[in-house]
Amino acid sequence: MSGKCLQGLEFLHSNHVMHRDVKSLNILLRTDGSVKLADFGFSAQLTPKQSRRSSLIGTAWWMAPEVVEGQPYGPKVDIWSFGIVGIEMVEREVPYKNESPLSTQLLIATQGIPELRQPKLLSPLLRDFLSCCLQRDERRRWCAKELLQHPFVTSANPASSLVPLIILVKKWKEERKK
Repeated sequence: MSGKCLQGLEFLHSNHVMHRDVKSLNILLRTDGSVKLADFGFSAQLTPKQSRRSSLIGTAWWMAPEVVEGQPYGPKVDIWSFGIVGIEMVEREVPYKNESPLSTQLLIATQGIPELRQPKLLSPLLRDFLSCCLQRDERRRWCAKELLQHPFVTSANPASSLVPLIILVKKWKEERKK
């Protein structure tokens, strides 16, 4: 799934588009195993004249530090958000979930990278991948094209990782028909 999302982000970014609201609710998993990015309501088209934005837009829990701080930002805000989705997947909840949007923004601005609750339970490869996504300094944060070459993505078997989910969804649909 990570590779498919990154392919979508790489396509957007290569066409000078920022999604600006990458979060779990906007990543759709289909029963055929395909992955789609959804909800482009906050997306922005970049131009040579306007290659960065500075508006405070997106969903607080997935916002990159530069967005929260009102700094000019580029497409790598989507990579930060994707890293937060990664944390959400392994910890089963988004960082700062119990905080208000304003408190969450303050925590992102002051603390930056959310701490993993049990990092030693994650593989070194996954921890490194998340670190590449969640660099506080946007210049050090990897882009989608670079992340597609990360061993965490290249060594994954995307089809097998979605099989249990696909089976569950198909069973659920069959039971609903009865």
